[in-house]
Amino acid sequence: MGVRGRFDLHTHSTVSDGTEPPAAVVEQASRTELAGIALTDHDSTAGWADARAAARAAGIGLIPGVELSTRLGWRSVHVLGYLVDPADPALLAETERIRVSRRERARRIVEAIGADYPIGWEDVLAQTSAGATVGRPHIADALVALGIEPTRSAAFAGILHPRRGYVEPHYAPTPAAGVALIRAARGVPVLAHPGATRADWVIPADEVAELVDAGLFAIEADHPENTSGGGPAALALAERFGLPITGSSDYHGSGKPNRLGDRSTAPAVVDAILEQGSGTTAEIP
Repeated sequence: MGVRGRFDLHTHSTVSDGTEPPAAVVEQASRTELAGIALTDHDSTAGWADARAAARAAGIGLIPGVELSTRLGWRSVHVLGYLVDPADPALLAETERIRVSRRERARRIVEAIGADYPIGWEDVLAQTSAGATVGRPHIADALVALGIEPTRSAAFAGILHPRRGYVEPHYAPTPAAGVALIRAARGVPVLAHPGATRADWVIPADEVAELVDAGLFAIEADHPENTSGGGPAALALAERFGLPITGSSDYHGSGKPNRLGDRSTAPAVVDAILEQGSGTTAEIP
């Protein structure tokens, strides 16, 4: 007997760049029509324990996950990993390397912005929770708190846009290496929101073929930030390679306009994830 109801398979907490603690994200989900969610913080599984406890208390499903940062040339490509082993040595080492690089990169970005605007590193740290993966969203929140930008979205469209020259990349493995890493940790890899960009910037088909060879399970082709060109291109990639489609809100609390349950994943696809992933267990009422 499989799962019933709608699952939102992409959410964030204060462990990365969401604005609500893991338990609060789960509690918010329990007040919706959702049957369950996946908690997928950037390069960290630190929110799983609190999310599990909240899911059990609320009687809602929880699939523990992670959103792994990878890079393909100049493209930042994210890979969602469901039900990975949180103690897998290779995964732990790689996510730690990514988090350290993110933090060092964030410091350099703040120093560059600070030459032109009244912002410092302490202002950014004030926008993070203990142990959080520090990144550009926290810099955006600091810019908002200081009255330099009106919203996080405006900060990304303004000062934090690459054209302004303050932003630089951080270390990340290739997408194929990321997919292989998730599979080695007994998890289920899904390409995150490839359609949330213009059509000619969507990850090329030959690169997706490499991901499939490495063990890619599905493509998150149903995403609220899909563009008019990118969305259909992502769907076409899933169809071309015969991959399942996942739907997710990419919820960040007040950090994005995306709402829990904006998108959801078909129960049969959720069942397949639960069947394939063996690095940890899900909470399914």
